[in-house]
Amino acid sequence: MSEALQRVAEVRRDTKETQIRVRINLDGTGAAKLATGIGFFDHMLDQIARHGLIDLDIEAQGDLHIDGHHTVEDVGITLGMAFAQAVGDKKGITRYGHSYVPLDEALSRVVVDFSGRPGLHMRVPFKAGMVGAFDTQLTYEFFQGFVNHALVTLHIDNLHGDNAHHQCETVFKAFARALRMALTPDPRSAGVIPSTKGSL
Repeated sequence: MSEALQRVAEVRRDTKETQIRVRINLDGTGAAKLATGIGFFDHMLDQIARHGLIDLDIEAQGDLHIDGHHTVEDVGITLGMAFAQAVGDKKGITRYGHSYVPLDEALSRVVVDFSGRPGLHMRVPFKAGMVGAFDTQLTYEFFQGFVNHALVTLHIDNLHGDNAHHQCETVFKAFARALRMALTPDPRSAGVIPSTKGSL
């Protein structure tokens, strides 16, 4: 895709708790520049870039002296805002995407619909509360922030897993692959909004 047609966005969101800047290119190569202050979270965001072929530049400064909640949630919100801006009117996209991703004993399934309606269904029975400095409960907060602002329907199920690192990584990799499928232009629907309603 030529640079003129690339789906790009930059969003900055500042609150008393966090200062977040996100740049994305949905038609990138998977390049990532990530600095959230939470190492494992950066590792998960890198999965979105690499496996979604999305160029992702995220800089976040948050109140990590309290905990990671505000930073992780607000990155999800800001990333969702950037996706909504970059996708635009959704003409010609596949719209739906799904992926199963394994990592050793863990297996996750993610299904996404760029529906224009926010909705999250997530079943991930994490086997540990923390992975490094990352609270696994914040995975839900990240995706809730994302769906509310990207306006997507998202189903996330961890089908197997005994190691929380593996569980979380399969979720983020499957999310990336599902995004990649949903955002891929459908040559049979070029210029058409993929909905009987005529809008998404």
